[in-house]
Amino acid sequence: MVKAIYPGSFDPITYGHIDIARRAAELFDELYVVVMENKRKNYTFTIQERVEMVRECLKDIPNIRVETFSGLLVEYTTKNNINVVIRGLRAVTDFEYELQMALANKEICNGVETVFLMTDKNYSFLSSSLVKEVASFGGQVSQWVPEVVERKLREKFGNLRF
Repeated sequence: MVKAIYPGSFDPITYGHIDIARRAAELFDELYVVVMENKRKNYTFTIQERVEMVRECLKDIPNIRVETFSGLLVEYTTKNNINVVIRGLRAVTDFEYELQMALANKEICNGVETVFLMTDKNYSFLSSSLVKEVASFGGQVSQWVPEVVERKLREKFGNLRF
């Protein structure tokens, strides 16, 4: 059984994240979608809210497990016998950062390989930050996030248009 991990903050999860998760789930026997907690980041949603949204958005994919973790990614992969890290790439700017992280992970834990999946062209511009910015000004975001996420954004910002 080949297991992979798709880590991220998912603050909030978008259709771009869901696309990567679905495609990765087709490639591996078991996919751990891990909502990461980084003490240096300021999140819009709590870890519980992010996990709830991720679980709801991915509930129809049977080989996905949604969990949380705070710490070094390679600690999680070692503890769970996972050798593959999935990362989505939108543009060249993503690649530079992701390559640096992949090489660092490989240096720390030689058994971990990173697999990069190119995002669908429809989501190549999409980020959680963009979704939050548009939502905070009352803009429409239903084309970028599922209804459960849109509802949470409306609760958080209180002014989404439909």
